[in-house]
Amino acid sequence: MHPRYRQLIEHLSPADFAIVMATGIVSIAAYNAHYNFIAKSLFFLNNALYLLVWLLTILRLCFYPRQLWADLDSHANGLGFLSLVAATNVLAVQYVLLYQNHYVATILWVLGIIWWVILTYLIFSLLTIKEKKPNLAQGINGAWLLAIVATQSIAILTTFILPYFSAEYHTELSFFAISMWLWGGMQYIWMMTLIFWRYNFVHMGPDELTPPYWINMGAMAISTLAGSLLIQHAPDAPYLQSLMPFLKGFTVFFWASATWWIPLLLILGFWRHFIKRYPVRYTPLFWGLVFPMGMYSVATRQLNLAMQFDFLDSLAQTFMYAALVSWVITFYGLLHKAAHWLKPQGEKQHQRH
Repeated sequence: MHPRYRQLIEHLSPADFAIVMATGIVSIAAYNAHYNFIAKSLFFLNNALYLLVWLLTILRLCFYPRQLWADLDSHANGLGFLSLVAATNVLAVQYVLLYQNHYVATILWVLGIIWWVILTYLIFSLLTIKEKKPNLAQGINGAWLLAIVATQSIAILTTFILPYFSAEYHTELSFFAISMWLWGGMQYIWMMTLIFWRYNFVHMGPDELTPPYWINMGAMAISTLAGSLLIQHAPDAPYLQSLMPFLKGFTVFFWASATWWIPLLLILGFWRHFIKRYPVRYTPLFWGLVFPMGMYSVATRQLNLAMQFDFLDSLAQTFMYAALVSWVITFYGLLHKAAHWLKPQGEKQHQRH
């Protein structure tokens, strides 16, 4: 294998499945806005991306198992592996929504649950029993909130496939979905307390305000989406009717929390790139910005459907366009970096001279 390919595999980010998450949610947002060609084009691309990242991950496991294990055992990188769970479930939702293919979606749902159980308990067990641990400022970042995104993605996919199951299983499935929804909300309270403390009481340079901090908003947006879908699917599990005030109240609570973050994140981004002049260069971390924007659009639209908040339509549409533009720019950055990386070494040196 060429040394450059080995280097790519060795340094593969645990959170590289975020490209699948971002592409999938932008596809769903485009579908909701009736841009079917864009939605389906991104769907086919997303299948290829999902298989490619899986292939690279398997190769890393085969050739560089120590590096992969070191990432699993890392406070800074370990939670990134949960992007695998969210990516699997987002792709499954695409199968249901765009092609009503609940067979593939159900297989991916089972795989998502299995990976959620394995990765959640493995990562948190490893981080707990480590003898040498970083301080909070060094160990926590926005990628920790992928734990919430992964959890809520299971709740969302469960509500999507629930109607395809026999009515006798609707109560159990909806109970499972609402349990995951509540667990994700509880996780956010725990983790956001630490992240917010880190924001306000520990120095943060422009190099530390990385794009995954947009998951501060995205984790609440996906929680809003899960709650909105539970409200809409209440007729499939009548016991949910008794929880309707609770469901609606917490869903609006999650949406309001997500919305609060947006101006602050924009201000911090302006400070990072325009005041501190931190260069804008493509890194896989930027997919952690695209996904929350797309998720906010989808969540806001579903909240409108669940609660009849028609005044939110324009907001959902605006963020759909913002997510699509962000995806195009980020994907262009990926292609540009790949083209540069694939150039022969001699040609690169000649250009530098």
